[in-house]
Amino acid sequence: MIDPALPFGGYKESGIGHEQGRLGLEAYLETKSVLMKL
Repeated sequence: MIDPALPFGGYKESGIGHEQGRLGLEAYLETKSVLMKL
């Protein structure tokens, strides 16, 4: 599911549209804190 607010298009024939680039990936990510005892 792609957020319609994301920019569309791509750069020439790279095969990576904006939805498959950094902004598209960030839509699926969440920040998580992990604490580890060393």
